[in-house]
Amino acid sequence: MRPGGLRLFLPFAFGLGLAVAICAVAPPALAVSGEEAFQALLRRFQPNRLPDGFVSADGRLESEQVEIATKFPGRIAEVLVKEGDLVDQGHILVRMDVSELQAQMQGAQALERRAEQARALAEAVIAQRQSEHRLAEQELQRVEALHAKGFATTELLDQRRSVILVAEAALNAAQASLNDSIAAIDATKADIVRLQSDLDDMQLKAPRRGRIEYKLAQGGEVLGAGSRVLTLIDLTDVYMTVFVPSAVAARLAYNDDARLVLDAIPDYVIPAKVSFVASEAQFTPKTVETREEREKLMFRVKLTLPPDLLKKYENEVKTGVRGVGFLRADPLKAWPDFLAVKLPQ
Repeated sequence: MRPGGLRLFLPFAFGLGLAVAICAVAPPALAVSGEEAFQALLRRFQPNRLPDGFVSADGRLESEQVEIATKFPGRIAEVLVKEGDLVDQGHILVRMDVSELQAQMQGAQALERRAEQARALAEAVIAQRQSEHRLAEQELQRVEALHAKGFATTELLDQRRSVILVAEAALNAAQASLNDSIAAIDATKADIVRLQSDLDDMQLKAPRRGRIEYKLAQGGEVLGAGSRVLTLIDLTDVYMTVFVPSAVAARLAYNDDARLVLDAIPDYVIPAKVSFVASEAQFTPKTVETREEREKLMFRVKLTLPPDLLKKYENEVKTGVRGVGFLRADPLKAWPDFLAVKLPQ
């Protein structure tokens, strides 16, 4: 007999011997009590057995991780959080040194003011050129009338026509200057918007509600673009990954009920939902001990905890905790009593 089998056999033999001894010395009325004692002893050494249509698989709590990284190279001014802190979406986590960007912003704002002044000057020049053009038109009309009556020379008429052409050219030049100043204003405003976006990106914010898991850099360090500073655990997406045979995976449906029992708190039964079933089979994880089980192809299944439950117990939620996931292959069957939902109060 294998050592493992011997360990399982000893309690059974002890209980069997105890029951036989009681039945041998006790009267018939006490024999029933001996059988009950034997069954109670068996239940003590045997865990709750799952009824048909239910399966269990080992796993551990996991969560989506978000890497908080820099968009641009630079120096960290300060890290505002520490490991274990709970942060809301939009919370500022890290501030980078923005002195260079602020200088560029001041330069862009100065260029915008200069472009605004150039626009005002161009508008004033246009008003002047328009007035000159109107005067040249009036003088041309008078000379044309006098020339028609013979009171003005052809030379004077040509001069007035030349003057109005010059006035039109000056007006067009002033209009072009105005358009150039407007384009300069648009360009500087675009630079300001870009620089403001860069300044905002130099404040690293939490993209979602979660808990800081790792602090990877300190204030004063110089980092390259894309360098990680913090690792955030998304507390709105916590799940247990388990592996089940194809016969079980084929009968699961998305949003099916599931149950989780964690090793650290075995007295509680946590509700969950089937949120993912792999479309292709894969090998079981390396943590499976026997060769026969390692050679089986299994399907990965995610059992996700409800968001409202995570919100209520977010201070107690910790990833990496190991436990057992229970699935119901037959949705028509009721959950056994020992898998009824039981949560801490």
